Amino acid sequence: MVSAPKHGVAVHHDATVETRDGTSLATDVYRPADPETGEPIDEPKPALLVRTPYDKRERQRVEQQGNWYAERGYVVAIQDVRGRYASDGEFYLLKNEAEDGADTVEWLADRPYCDGQVGTMGTSYMAWVQNALATQRPSGLAAMFVNQGAANAWKATLRHHGAFELRWLTWSLTIGGGFAKRALDDRDLERRLANVDTGDLLENEPVTRGQSPLRHLPNYEAYVFDFMGTPGDDEFWSDPSINFEAHYDEMADVPTVYAGSWYDSYAKATCDNFGALADRTESDQFLLMGAWTHGGQSTWTKPYSGEAAFGEAMTRDYLETKLRFFDHYLKGADAWDEPRVQYFRMGSGDGAATAEGRLRHGGEWQSGSDWPLPDTDWTAYYARGDGTLDTERPDAADSSTTYEFDPRDPVPTLGGNCSSYYTFEQRDEPVEDLPLADRPTISLTGRGGYDQRTRPETLGADPPYGPLDERADVVAFRTPRLSEPVEIAGPVRVRIYASTDARDTDFTAKLIDEYPASADFPSGFALNLTDSICRARYRGYRREPDFVDPGEIYAFDLELYPTANVFEAGHRIRLDVSSSNYPRFDVNHNTGGALAGDREYEVARNTVYHEADHPTHVELPVRPA
Repeated sequence: MVSAPKHGVAVHHDATVETRDGTSLATDVYRPADPETGEPIDEPKPALLVRTPYDKRERQRVEQQGNWYAERGYVVAIQDVRGRYASDGEFYLLKNEAEDGADTVEWLADRPYCDGQVGTMGTSYMAWVQNALATQRPSGLAAMFVNQGAANAWKATLRHHGAFELRWLTWSLTIGGGFAKRALDDRDLERRLANVDTGDLLENEPVTRGQSPLRHLPNYEAYVFDFMGTPGDDEFWSDPSINFEAHYDEMADVPTVYAGSWYDSYAKATCDNFGALADRTESDQFLLMGAWTHGGQSTWTKPYSGEAAFGEAMTRDYLETKLRFFDHYLKGADAWDEPRVQYFRMGSGDGAATAEGRLRHGGEWQSGSDWPLPDTDWTAYYARGDGTLDTERPDAADSSTTYEFDPRDPVPTLGGNCSSYYTFEQRDEPVEDLPLADRPTISLTGRGGYDQRTRPETLGADPPYGPLDERADVVAFRTPRLSEPVEIAGPVRVRIYASTDARDTDFTAKLIDEYPASADFPSGFALNLTDSICRARYRGYRREPDFVDPGEIYAFDLELYPTANVFEAGHRIRLDVSSSNYPRFDVNHNTGGALAGDREYEVARNTVYHEADHPTHVELPVRPA
């Protein structure tokens, strides 16, 4: 049985946690209280820690994290991270979170109202900081619920095989920089940021250091361009605050839930963390993957992601799930009886349109003992010169497809594993009348499952709008219509054999569940499942850049984000290959120039090979029939 809401709540605002370098971090502490007197109870209780860059006093955070768990018998500490809101110091994205977080855990565990056990919780940045502090093994850390957090910022989430995820630029211009301490105190700076349309900014790339709107926030501009341009072999990428994979052997051994979702921007990292740490630790480790987009309670309770509907079966209560976990591991209650691995398998819907016009893709929860699932049948589907995908390896001696990649006209992003690709809604009201805190943000990319066809609101798309695979720079390979369902669950890998006439270029891959035409969707529906990118100079998972020789054939290995889906009979499995996916990833100018700020452009002639010696293919994690 889970803890009941039987307590009142007493709050101590802005308690000071002093870190090892003397920086003061502002922390609000919520304590269970006598419901009649309002006085904190004397009995020490387990504590839950949330560290956030998003204002510890935000109403929903107060209600759903502070008050909600304190009423159920937990001490809850919510802290502004260094340099944000009421905390001292200078904010540099992620950089100080390992030590700051560890210092806070030890401070909290030592309070007389804490029983010595500290659990951590939170989503996104608030998940990232949990993994960071765990590399320090702070005393008192007893359990973690890590929802949608990172693993290795170089491999995925900040850079991706060398390419930069532009969400960190748009985040810094909106919900990051817009609420920087200087912006909160400077109405003129707030006005400047309110007037930035990040969509226009991205359509007129490149954004350059010293000339971006972030120049008014020098520390924010500094970290954006550091993450965007620092070479992969720099020690910068081994810091325990941004690369937990490099420190797995030092991670705290405590019960942990790694929660995520197939359409989240951290889907790969979530599964990577569980896969590595489940075998390294003695404590119970759990993986929970839905088909949500990025977020916590508000997304876990939605039965859809983007334009794809999955049904009420997918919804879960995020707050109650965390409560059961912490009750079990911090209070000793018999409250958690979840399988080690549970995931939402998408598909098996009827393909009709919902009342809101979404595709009824359907799905159901499945469980397993490990990840990847032990009985997975890794099956290669090979690209062929006639545009098909086939499980038979091609036997053609000479077969290839060439296209021109113009970096001034990149392939637009349509949904997928996107978060924080925002712009503030442009309004006539001045910030004096409509502050940034009250202004809606607009997604530039969409999030989740989308029909892969452009429309008027698609960033970078021009009329006539239509399917992405009709572009000259997208090469699509598809199976014949399936005679029986194909179920997959796990990592998805693609190897593209390719050459280019440029010194550097990119190759992208996208896996799609292609629906046939129907009454509700007369043109069919091309549902994106997962994607990835590889920058040529960083091919083969290298950290040191190595430019390609024009005309030479290379293997480009891409790790698409994991997924779970049933391709129904009558559908096609489709693989799209191209050289851009913008603005999900920054666009390669094909010059071999600087990673950030290159003002020169070259059109690259890129060739994809589908022949016996160079068999481009996607490897799918097929489940037994």
